[in-house]
Amino acid sequence: MEEISILDLQNLRHLIGGYATTYSKMTDYASQTEDPEVKKLFQDAADSAMKNKQELLKFL
Repeated sequence: MEEISILDLQNLRHLIGGYATTYSKMTDYASQTEDPEVKKLFQDAADSAMKNKQELLKFL
């Protein structure tokens, strides 16, 4: 496996942190709404963010 550069690590850290923040916000928004369609939209976004975060963590 090739070594990863410091810049690449910083970019991954930034992306992973962004997905973690998005997951938290979308989960919070989903818990606050009563509309089932909106709740599903937020929960789907949260699930997608978590999936993306986990995929990026595989590289580390």
